[in-house]
Amino acid sequence: MAANLDAVLILLGVFFVLVALGVHIAYAVLFASMVTSIYIGIPAAAVVQNLVKGVNIYSLMAVPFFILAGEIMMQGGITDRLIRLSQSLVGWIAGSLAHVDIVACLFFGAISGSSAAGTSAIGGMMIPHMKKAGYDVDFAASVTMAASVECMLIPPSHNMVLFALAAGNVSIARLFLGGIVPGIVLAMVLGVYCYYVAKKRNYPRGDNFKASVAGKCFRESIPGLAAVLIVVVGVIGGMFTATEAAAIAVFYSLIVGIFIYREIKFKDLYGIFVKALKTISIVLILTGSSACFSWLIAYLNVPVFVSNFLFSISSNRIVVLLLINLILIFCGMIMDMAALILITTPILLPIVLKLGMDPIQFCQVLIINLGMGLITPPVGGTLFIGSAISGVSVEKLTVSMLPFYGMMIVALLIVTFVPEISLYLPNLLMR
Repeated sequence: MAANLDAVLILLGVFFVLVALGVHIAYAVLFASMVTSIYIGIPAAAVVQNLVKGVNIYSLMAVPFFILAGEIMMQGGITDRLIRLSQSLVGWIAGSLAHVDIVACLFFGAISGSSAAGTSAIGGMMIPHMKKAGYDVDFAASVTMAASVECMLIPPSHNMVLFALAAGNVSIARLFLGGIVPGIVLAMVLGVYCYYVAKKRNYPRGDNFKASVAGKCFRESIPGLAAVLIVVVGVIGGMFTATEAAAIAVFYSLIVGIFIYREIKFKDLYGIFVKALKTISIVLILTGSSACFSWLIAYLNVPVFVSNFLFSISSNRIVVLLLINLILIFCGMIMDMAALILITTPILLPIVLKLGMDPIQFCQVLIINLGMGLITPPVGGTLFIGSAISGVSVEKLTVSMLPFYGMMIVALLIVTFVPEISLYLPNLLMR
């Protein structure tokens, strides 16, 4: 036990020191795993074998395809059509542009699955527009960043594929379905706060709802939204695997971007593929190195240590779940989301299973927690993107985000303690 504890401290200590020194998290994970393996007498070859094993998984192929499909669709003219559709649906509400932002992120989540991409694409268009219409720019940026977390809940989400890999034996189709209602709940909670602020600050509302305009905007958006239906319905219906669905999404998004919307030229493809490849390479390196890390965590019985620690504080289910949420929010503030999904899932999943939480529900709780970390200093990547787009300092945006953090915690608690929010659709459609 003592030897294991020493090894755990070395594993985590080396990792956090390297991260603090600015080493990329993927290499910090791998080096910490190598050092710990040497300390406990495990051959370095075993670490390499686990690295190869971590990326030699068929279902992992879905992740690069989803990333590429999202990049193609972002460049293919879908974003502005989704914004127009959102405007036609919720433009009549007080603080209309804030609600358009929230709904647009909800739709955009089905395209990208990325908080950073959502903030860049939606925020790049909506923040200047909201500022021009008289909205406070820090509020506009805060709405966009908070709503961007919806992007990771709405399927198809490559983060859920990573969770399925880390958890093992979890249906990706059920994970996709499980994220829909939590995403909508988050959007509704944010919408309530934006309505309150709009009334208080007298923000303008748009034109009255017109079915003809909404219908026209919907028809223009159909080719883009159809990609999501093909993927989600195909996976849920068992017509193809998540990997096959992701490959089909790439092909279909190319057709839409080049031949239907005609926003992508053949000369643009090289830049799109290079940008997607950079993201894909980071994710795959991180997946392999995290496999080594996760293997060592299991070997050293870290889940047992963590479980004993949490239950030593309290055996009350509510208290333990609140503690898990606090741990995840804190970790999300200082580490990359993909790495945390791959590292924390093997540690915390056995604990929440012991508490009676379904893996599908835990995935949604995990994503909301880590999504909040992306918009929280000191390492929140989405927060820095929002600052760059809006021109507002990170410090001022952090203060502006405080009420949004509160509303997101409300949504998080609902998803944590009401299982039906995450499980209703999977149980209804996939008995």
